[in-house]
Amino acid sequence: MKALIVVDMLNDFILKEGALYSGERGENIINFINERIEEFRNKDYPIIFLCDNHEVDDKEFEMLPPHCIVGEEGSRIIKDMDFKAEDKVIKKRRYSGFFSTDLDIYLREKEVDEIYLVGVCTNICVLYTAADGRNLGYKVNIYEDGVASFDEEAHKFALKEAKQTLGCNIL
Repeated sequence: MKALIVVDMLNDFILKEGALYSGERGENIINFINERIEEFRNKDYPIIFLCDNHEVDDKEFEMLPPHCIVGEEGSRIIKDMDFKAEDKVIKKRRYSGFFSTDLDIYLREKEVDEIYLVGVCTNICVLYTAADGRNLGYKVNIYEDGVASFDEEAHKFALKEAKQTLGCNIL
């Protein structure tokens, strides 16, 4: 079984006024992601939204500006995303969607063995979710046209690293 994992398509990352705006490239992947969501939905494959969700005093803010704070507008899925109530939402406090969340058990309960990643940021949450997915034995695919970062060089490096070191398929 396959599953689509939508990473951090949240106001703080996608909207220009967001705390960690991913740039125009982040805005430009919305339609591509919505097309993939429709494809997966039509095949009854699970769709999972990973959502950064930090406490106001999160230690991550020693490295990055405060963002995606619990209950604040920045932590919400963007309104242009094709999100439905039946989609799974997993809140996370660290880069990887697998770290201290129920993502792995959810995927195993759904008998998913192959995941497809889209979202932001390629070199942070997408890459670390891909790494943990591979370490847990999942086949990991990343849609190149469905990921973005505020740092284009880091974006390119992350895709190369995912392919060459992790063995992910870059589609």
